[in-house]
Amino acid sequence: MSMNPHNDDLPMTIEALRARYLDGSLTPAQLVERIAARTGGDDPHRVWIRALTRDEMMRYANALADRDPATLPLYGVPFAIKDNIDLAGVPTTAACPAYAYTPQRSAPVVERLIAAGAIPVGKTNLDQFATGLSGQRSPYGACRNALDPAYASGGSSSGSAVAVALGLAAFSLGTDTAGSGRVPAAFHGLVGLKPTKGVLSTLGVVPACRSLDCVSIFAQTADDAQRVFESARGVAQDDPYARAWQPTGRARASLAGVRLGVPRATQLEFYGDDSYAESFSAALEKLREAGAELVEIDFEPFLATARLLYEGPFVAERLAAIRAFFEAQPEALHPVTREIVGGAARWSAADAFAALDRLAALRMESERVWPHIDAIVTPTSPTTSTVAELEADPIGVNARFGYYTNFVNLLDLSALAVPAGQCATGTHAGKPFGITFVARAHDDAYLLDLARAWLGETQAPARDAAPSTVRVAVVGAHLSGEPLNVQLTERGAHLVETTTTANAYRLYALPQAQPQAPAKPGLVRVNEGGSAIEVEVWEMPTAAFGSFVAGIPAPLGIGTLELASGATALGFLCESAALANARDISAFGGWRAYRAAGAAGTAVAERAEA
Repeated sequence: MSMNPHNDDLPMTIEALRARYLDGSLTPAQLVERIAARTGGDDPHRVWIRALTRDEMMRYANALADRDPATLPLYGVPFAIKDNIDLAGVPTTAACPAYAYTPQRSAPVVERLIAAGAIPVGKTNLDQFATGLSGQRSPYGACRNALDPAYASGGSSSGSAVAVALGLAAFSLGTDTAGSGRVPAAFHGLVGLKPTKGVLSTLGVVPACRSLDCVSIFAQTADDAQRVFESARGVAQDDPYARAWQPTGRARASLAGVRLGVPRATQLEFYGDDSYAESFSAALEKLREAGAELVEIDFEPFLATARLLYEGPFVAERLAAIRAFFEAQPEALHPVTREIVGGAARWSAADAFAALDRLAALRMESERVWPHIDAIVTPTSPTTSTVAELEADPIGVNARFGYYTNFVNLLDLSALAVPAGQCATGTHAGKPFGITFVARAHDDAYLLDLARAWLGETQAPARDAAPSTVRVAVVGAHLSGEPLNVQLTERGAHLVETTTTANAYRLYALPQAQPQAPAKPGLVRVNEGGSAIEVEVWEMPTAAFGSFVAGIPAPLGIGTLELASGATALGFLCESAALANARDISAFGGWRAYRAAGAAGTAVAERAEA
């Protein structure tokens, strides 16, 4: 739990807000008034690059006026957005005024959250171009730690963490390439989810290292982080780094019996910080007492991978991300950012390929630990520092913060930073301390289980309870812009992704039952000669699914569809008996393409049948 220094009677967890909305004691408009009163004045912590105005926030609140709070998972929940992630109509700066542009549409991850009912409250400060773990490298002013302004806030997602810690937002979005979604969480007693790479779309995100970047989540609780993750994830069209989330199915109700890998004592590093060393020892003892099995592992492959990120040619990807701007206006960059990004030019393409070969070897070495453990546990950061110490040695002190974080994205792992109390003794007595659970890709839900067990949260639904949402693949009249799409949106559904089925289906244009009825296709699975057919995957509240299915007329029904990614979803299927007078339109690849072809499409389909 965050140690919010500005507690008042406005709840700032998702579950608490949800309870207030459901019992009628709070409305989104009332919440906006409260937040606007706090963000409209001075900003001593330098949280914001651009806080939204009352009127801007109220537009989002007003859009919820006719919605049932029970149908939207994030109904009226305020959230902050790191200012390298697009919000429509608001400048994106990446903490570089000369780079700023105003996007016409929000990043897909932001769109999904707004569709789920969340209300954006502002764009947050960051280490410029997401380069750094300090929170100090911004021309908008160094972001100040919410708990002690004399201490580092952590970066690069500094403002996003501070906004949640100050109670200005219930959750926030950051980005994480080398630890930017975890280090600020540790310095503020927050939960910081660094999800599996690609499952939260990075379209509409100013890249740091495009192949490594992740959108991250800051929240007060593991339950809140999970609710945001479930609403935000999904493959976005035209996202080359996107991947469908493939949950491993691992579940854990307690820490008893969990095998946690811990670096050898000689591989632990605290840079002389006794406060953090003692806090980690105390955390390990607490894990033992909870029944976890601590397994010593060789951490060297992970440390060697971490060194590749900044001590080798991988840093050149940061230059590639903004090369044209950097070459045209190098003076526009913060001096430390310019030194780091500019130094990347010394690496050659041959160096980069050698580093890729080295990474492949290290990945193979690191894989050897996983048959023996369920997850790794480390300090999130080996130490903290004062602002004065950071200013005296901005690169050296910053580098220390990433000792336990830099390897995660290079090795395609998931990670979750969680609070572990406060330092009891030493220089940093009273300051927050955090640990991180690390697991393999797609183990995000398992890590959230571990976090709940660690934090003693009791909000999580039982594993045998019905899920809060269900995903439905639509293929015809329920597609976006088609006449029956309203049957999805009125039930609080939101679009997750546009994709195709596996190559195992045929699509037919069905005869219209009545002249005024919407035209519909029928999708049928076949044993051979199948095609990939375009579908949209929508997510709706489980409570609304029954009424949706009840309205589906024969010969259509709901079954399980296999998607191109190998994942499955509930979706529309057609009874084969209805195909006698139907036209095979599979060659068009989808209902939209067939409809767009008009009369010409009908002729093509008729020739294909002949």
